[in-house]
Amino acid sequence: MLTFETILYQEDGPIGTITLNRPDDGNMFTPLMCIELRDCIDAIRHETRTRVIVLTGAGDRFFCIGGRKEAMPSTRLYAGVLPTLEMYEAIDRLQKPVVASVNGFAVGGGNVLQMVCDLTIAKQSAVFRQVGPMMGSFDAGYGTWYLEDLVGKKKAKEMWYRNPKISADEALTLGLINKVVPDDRLKDETRAFALEIAERGSFALAAVKAAFNARHGGVSGLARLSHDLLLRGYLDSDESHELSRAFAEKRAPDPGKFGQ
Repeated sequence: MLTFETILYQEDGPIGTITLNRPDDGNMFTPLMCIELRDCIDAIRHETRTRVIVLTGAGDRFFCIGGRKEAMPSTRLYAGVLPTLEMYEAIDRLQKPVVASVNGFAVGGGNVLQMVCDLTIAKQSAVFRQVGPMMGSFDAGYGTWYLEDLVGKKKAKEMWYRNPKISADEALTLGLINKVVPDDRLKDETRAFALEIAERGSFALAAVKAAFNARHGGVSGLARLSHDLLLRGYLDSDESHELSRAFAEKRAPDPGKFGQ
């Protein structure tokens, strides 16, 4: 089983659950947490036991209230920068659906984190907010593009310019999240939500997720989509086999052997 300092990882049948485990500090992500979350997701990419990943926070008050800057460990980007991008990119790249289970305040980078997840279920008392311009920071990337896609440009700008607190019910109405449940039902409802998704075709879900992300990913997103389809389908097709044999035998391929 995967073990880390700032997050917990558990598996329950087809569901893998990642818990941000710094409840005494609002489950704020540190450079180490960003890297551990990235590494955990990278490991999940290479196993087939789980079909859906749930991301939540420890305790009952905070999902995540953003990031805390500390001495910066090494990252895959460059030194001296909080490696949040690596965390967000890992969620985007993961071929499995990621469900955010928001158990409290999702503020700043914590709200961006739940937006990057594929789906979000939240308890009734959860609160969502962007606070960067109030606190001397901003997220002019995932935090703006994804938010605009979810709630529209005007509302996204208001959330960034005025920094209002958004209740779970309002978040649902805006399209910021998918489902609101009673506080004491969040864990059970999240599991049922994830199990329903786990019953779907894993390759179909991976292809759909890649297609959704291709627009944001630009050439890398389209390359990921085509690469996965190539490896999982085309290379085993009659067409691919006939073209490969024809090339090796220095002859013209027979289109009648391409199949449908």
